[in-house]
Amino acid sequence: MNTQSYFYIESLSPLWEDVQSSGIFPDSKFFVDCEPRIQPKEIVNQYLALHKGPGFDLKAFVAAHFDYPQNHMTGYQSDGKPIEKHLSDLWAVLRRDPEPGIRGTLLPMPHPYIVPGGRFREVYYWDTYFTILGLQVCRQGGLIENMVDNFAFLIRELGFIPNGNRTYYLGRSQPPFFSLMTAVLAEEKGEASLLGYLPELEREYGFWMQGAEGLTENNRSHRRVVRLKDGSILNRYWDDFDTPRPEAYREDLHMAGLSGQSPGATCRNLRAAAESGWDFSGRWLADGSQLHSIQTTSLIPVDLNCLILHLEQLLRRIYGLTNNTEAMVRFDEKISRRKKAIQTYCWNSQKGFYFDYNHQQQRVSDIFTLAAAFPLFFGLASQEQATAVAAVLEEKFLFPGGLVTTLDTTGQQWDAPNGWAPLQWITYMGLRQYGFHRLAGRVKKNWMGQCLRVYEQTGKMMEKYNVMDTSTAAGGGEYPNQDGFGWTNGVYLKLLAEPA
Repeated sequence: MNTQSYFYIESLSPLWEDVQSSGIFPDSKFFVDCEPRIQPKEIVNQYLALHKGPGFDLKAFVAAHFDYPQNHMTGYQSDGKPIEKHLSDLWAVLRRDPEPGIRGTLLPMPHPYIVPGGRFREVYYWDTYFTILGLQVCRQGGLIENMVDNFAFLIRELGFIPNGNRTYYLGRSQPPFFSLMTAVLAEEKGEASLLGYLPELEREYGFWMQGAEGLTENNRSHRRVVRLKDGSILNRYWDDFDTPRPEAYREDLHMAGLSGQSPGATCRNLRAAAESGWDFSGRWLADGSQLHSIQTTSLIPVDLNCLILHLEQLLRRIYGLTNNTEAMVRFDEKISRRKKAIQTYCWNSQKGFYFDYNHQQQRVSDIFTLAAAFPLFFGLASQEQATAVAAVLEEKFLFPGGLVTTLDTTGQQWDAPNGWAPLQWITYMGLRQYGFHRLAGRVKKNWMGQCLRVYEQTGKMMEKYNVMDTSTAAGGGEYPNQDGFGWTNGVYLKLLAEPA
């Protein structure tokens, strides 16, 4: 993929900034998903010639020069179908096939894929793993392989998997679940299938670890890697740009104006939080509540480092299949160091819980989040640690509609009272791994019950749910709650197939 040949919203400057600043569309993502009808340069020239004239109508100008994004969900009705039938039918509604001649910001991919739904008209990186779990239940192995192959294609062409297949996402990735996706595919096709993805898995690892070799006591961080006081190297979220996100331009400008940081630092931290997928949460905020205090790049996230540990373990497993002894030994050392570092920097024995680590302040965060379930999901915790984490989850996080994401109510969508499908699955499986079947069963029952209640009331599956008050819809964040919804569908189907 020659990215120079694709459409970047920035090529419409100053039109795109003016549109995004104007508020003529209620959703800031709307305009950046529009497709120009003629060459961007010509549109800009016409805009510059007309926009200061009497009676100029910006919205009418956009309507004349762009095709608006389509809502593929329009017209689909559940018609009272049983929820399992609804979810099975939705795969066809959420499926997108390769499109030739794309004129907008969409990055074309060679194979069909599933989108989340609602305002999200493209594939998203970490969503896809949880969608794949549902496709696996529905025996759609071919579509699973298509989606894994699309991500392998993006790695080959771009060097990484972007947040989503849009040009405005090219500064960042998302939680690295590609190794878990290939592992699911191996369950369907056999372990030998992993060999075909070794180059892409190696390159994914190289993206996340880029610059690690150059870190020193005086140069402790570079992009997504951080060197800690004992020489350990762990990862953080990042974005290669420090400007307002095109899909949230007005919101980011406003937040940068409120912050005491430089505008570039604020924008990079907002972007890095978007890379985390948890956009936004008090987890990333210096004061725990105000978005303008965002400090994402100062934090070592426990879940991210567990995901990269899994990537290291899968690479080691594949090297074993190829009898590459040298690489096996090298990754044995990497795995051992990362395990020790996660336990050293992210475990709080007094609170009996895993937390993020602030490498700038050299202290463990005190914000409780469901990211603490990742060491259980990946089998990193000891039985004693898992017991302590399970006790906190049951006491503080479990509500009638499932698990709340954090304990704080900030108005951000990744905080209380909201619960999200991916974290229900991670926690459920983490608890089962350590023998907490009763608690895992309660998580499953509460979450699926809330999904079913909302479906029976609305005919829809939602992006997120209010798990604390099951009579109230979820809210918070930069946009309204979305229906569709890929990863909720996938997790519901997978939980339905589980024994407890």
